[in-house]
Amino acid sequence: MPGADAKTDARGRSVWTRGRVLAAFAVLTAGLLAFHRAVPNSVGRLGSLLEAFLPWLGLVVVVLLGLALLRRSAIALVALLLPVAAWTYLFGGLLLPGARSGPYDLVVVQHNVSDENADPAGTAHALAGAGSDLIALEEVVPPALAVYEKSLASDYPYHAVRGTVGLWSKHPLTGTRQLDLKPQGIAEPWSRGLRTVVHTPHGRIAAYVAHLPSVRVRASGFASSWRDESADLLGKAVGAEELSTVILLGDLNGTVDDRGLAPLTSRMNVAKRGFALSFPAAFPLARIDQVMARSATVTRIRTLPATGSDHLPIAARITLS
Repeated sequence: MPGADAKTDARGRSVWTRGRVLAAFAVLTAGLLAFHRAVPNSVGRLGSLLEAFLPWLGLVVVVLLGLALLRRSAIALVALLLPVAAWTYLFGGLLLPGARSGPYDLVVVQHNVSDENADPAGTAHALAGAGSDLIALEEVVPPALAVYEKSLASDYPYHAVRGTVGLWSKHPLTGTRQLDLKPQGIAEPWSRGLRTVVHTPHGRIAAYVAHLPSVRVRASGFASSWRDESADLLGKAVGAEELSTVILLGDLNGTVDDRGLAPLTSRMNVAKRGFALSFPAAFPLARIDQVMARSATVTRIRTLPATGSDHLPIAARITLS
């Protein structure tokens, strides 16, 4: 209004007094990022649900920034430094370029190929083109298994399959066995895990391939109890592994931030670079396909072009100690 200070609005609020609601949302967002483990799982597993999409809180920050600029609110802009700092601390490193290849590196590919994949031969051809040492597949069902075996045989002469999961390798495999990851509540036959030994030029590596149960978002909350139970069984198996170097590849139906995968992430190293959002393939929202390692470093992870699956394949570089 006439005579009003240029730094105040029509209601007499300055840049330091308007936008307090935006500032409060900024502080709340920062709190969720920094203290997501404090969000309880006792009610609807809300903590795991938040952690499944935790990086996307960065979009909330972007929206709040736009509103703060529109409102010309200094207090909101200052408050936004908190979630920016928290997001950068948690995820900023994933945006950095990966380290150069080392002399003791393995390249691995992980892919849930989908039991409804109409082009298993094309999928196999695309995965082989990545030039990896190992390819882990889930939802490998007959008759698609025969197609994968035939299509990958020339580049990957060694393979092991147990149930619906398999590993194709350029290096010899021995000691393959099925892993019992079946939750107690599943009555039907269920075989979705294996362990084998890969004889690389740099020594023996225990390789685990797993497909954990799916999760669902329902009116009652985040249904992940079977996934969590299976992850606990897998974590115990990895913990009991006698070989020092371990690689885990699989569709774990959870992100590395999800506390439901803590039995694994507490024992394994996860990717230091790359987001590699893998599901759903049409519009990836989360990386639920994982590559983890023990006594080795997952230096970089990335997605590969889409196949006939509802997941994107991911490729990772692993530096051996």
